[in-house]
Amino acid sequence: MSLKLPKAAGPQLFKDGYKIAQGTDDAVVRNIQAVHELAGIVRTSFGNGRNKIIINHIGKLFITNDAATIIRELDVVHPAARLVVMSSQQQESEMGDATNLVLIFAGELLNKAESLIRMGLHPSEITQGYEMAYDFALKVLEELVVYKVADLSSKDELIKAIKTAISSKQYGNEDFLADLVADAALTVMPKNPVNFNVDNVRVVKIMGGSLYDSKVVRGMVFARTPEGDVTKASKAKVAVFTCPLDISQTETKGTVLLHNAKEMLDFTKGEENQLEAMVKEIADSGVRVVVTGSSIGELTMHYLNRFGILVVKILSKFDLRRLCRVVGATPLARLGAPMPDEMGSVDVVETVEIGGDRVTVFRQENDITKTATVVLRGATQNYLDDVERAIDDGVNVVKAVAKDPRLVPGAGATEMELLKRVMAYGEKTPGLNQHAIKKFAEALEVIPRTLAENAGMDATEVLSRLYAAHHKNDEGVVGVDVEDERDGTVDAKAAGILDVLSMKHWALKLATDATLTVLRIDQIIMSKAAGGPKPPGQNPNWDED
Repeated sequence: MSLKLPKAAGPQLFKDGYKIAQGTDDAVVRNIQAVHELAGIVRTSFGNGRNKIIINHIGKLFITNDAATIIRELDVVHPAARLVVMSSQQQESEMGDATNLVLIFAGELLNKAESLIRMGLHPSEITQGYEMAYDFALKVLEELVVYKVADLSSKDELIKAIKTAISSKQYGNEDFLADLVADAALTVMPKNPVNFNVDNVRVVKIMGGSLYDSKVVRGMVFARTPEGDVTKASKAKVAVFTCPLDISQTETKGTVLLHNAKEMLDFTKGEENQLEAMVKEIADSGVRVVVTGSSIGELTMHYLNRFGILVVKILSKFDLRRLCRVVGATPLARLGAPMPDEMGSVDVVETVEIGGDRVTVFRQENDITKTATVVLRGATQNYLDDVERAIDDGVNVVKAVAKDPRLVPGAGATEMELLKRVMAYGEKTPGLNQHAIKKFAEALEVIPRTLAENAGMDATEVLSRLYAAHHKNDEGVVGVDVEDERDGTVDAKAAGILDVLSMKHWALKLATDATLTVLRIDQIIMSKAAGGPKPPGQNPNWDED
């Protein structure tokens, strides 16, 4: 008979207030549930999905189905869910699209891992199987290429790649928007397309009118009017200043004693003469357009008007840099005549009225321009913001295709073919790893299933047809048809529903990496929160007018 000693209290490692979660139920399963919940939020926005209304911490309203915007504005605090959010943000910065795919796939992989843990598998065995399945999936992905964008200077070729990405954000307007994006991208396409810069395609949103009134301008558009009387210039030299266009003020204060009116008149005359000489110097150098990133003095404005110089104030230093790139000027930090190599040139600067708003357009008429601007029209600011996100995705697709022109079938066809082949690979793998490999394959089913559910179709029926079609042949081009509710399947290659291979590659990579990181966590230790006043809570009547 053993003598049972009373258990002594364990050593007090941490201060009071620490929280420790450990073990399968407390740490691993809770992490999995948190990520699954996050994936559930964005899952309904996938493909031709629903919009979300999000009101962020400063009360700004967002109506969007763009996963990158949704998770950026949601303040996710759960540490495991934040890991997946970081992966999704990395996808946004790397590729600019397919952020939702990362979140949904990571959530589904962890969901499948939970059932394996319940079966008795150790998380390290699951991670090993997932890694094997992931390596195999990437090899298979290379074999599923159905099209290559051969000529990046061809508008039709670019539209083939752009259209699918835009249709997931603006379903029904994808033809018009893909045409706009292709126009803008070709306007700024460098000789070597690999150097294509996303920043060279700008978007200006002007309320009113219809989306079909939108157009592409070769150059830059600023939503403000010139400061002076001159509103138009053509074939003009441009000077760009980052300093205020005014007489510099001294740091010390002085007292001047004036005895009569003549002394008072003479006092300001020296300043006026100095300023007039400076503006005359600028005018004599041939400059007809002045752009400043700071304030303009009244007296300077008077002389600029007198010499017929058009003046535009641009308060954003980033826009000022972009304009320098468009006109080929050097921004000056001193007031005075620029050197010939510091001046830029522009074909047309004009003030145009678009739907009641007056805007200033810097336009280059020749074939070479460094920046193109898409002028978007629409009924509400939220709608314009959402269209801008769609255009942003389209431009990012051009960048991705410039680096890797290979395209794979869209509409969930690629995922279904990967599922079939990874499942077959799992059947041939001996040992415990086969369970995890099969679950990895099953997780891929979430993409076509979600596409079918979000289109209001019977997902089980559509999936059974997809399984049958993919087992019948090895091309792997049959996907979900969101328009045909009777059959629900479509030949993605023939229909032109194509995804960029590099985006799929990165999404699979980042989702799997995030999943493996979460599965390797077995303990969460949270220190006591720092003191201080509590942040103000949300107004309980926020939704009342």
